[in-house]
Amino acid sequence: MNYIYLVIFILTTLIHLYATYSNNRPFRNVTKGFIILSLLGFYHTSASDPSWFIIIAILLSWIGDLLLIPKGKKWFIAGGISFMISHVFFILGYNELFDIASVPIYVIVPIGALYVFLVIAIFLRLKQYLPKAFIIPMMFYLMVNGTMNCFAWYRMVASFGIDAIITTIGSVLFFISDTALFFVDFNKNSIMKSHFLVMLTYSLGVFLIILGLIL
Repeated sequence: MNYIYLVIFILTTLIHLYATYSNNRPFRNVTKGFIILSLLGFYHTSASDPSWFIIIAILLSWIGDLLLIPKGKKWFIAGGISFMISHVFFILGYNELFDIASVPIYVIVPIGALYVFLVIAIFLRLKQYLPKAFIIPMMFYLMVNGTMNCFAWYRMVASFGIDAIITTIGSVLFFISDTALFFVDFNKNSIMKSHFLVMLTYSLGVFLIILGLIL
């Protein structure tokens, strides 16, 4: 059964990416909801001991996808809130897999500082294009995503293995996806004009996060 969900994920993702590349909005909207939902089925049927934290995180990501389909600031905010809470549940899920006390402080601080620097650098580039009311909430959102990334790195340090490496790569791709989304949606001078990179890094990122949690 888990392979059926995986096939659904691959097919819907490929169709969605093609629709995004060709700017076929109806096909994008139809396929978008199946990408994460199929990964939820893949995780639930493949993990030996599925974590409720991870299940909730995936569900919230799926809800976030649906909320971002309609255009408008209210939908953008609602989708962002759903994704932000999903990052919190991913953090809780990662935290189940290692003891944070086993990670040296000289690892925790530099990795955390790196993501703070990245978020600040990103928003220095974006600030002039953003509505003033959006700047702080969006920075906070990306900080939460960065924290999720930090915990993936901390887990990899605490229990090094292919599973932790894969999840960390997925988390980094999720961060790249959110960053790309901000540039596509708000920076009209950006070289990124479509959501193709956003959805490519997002789909692959969530898949790798889940695969690393299954292994």
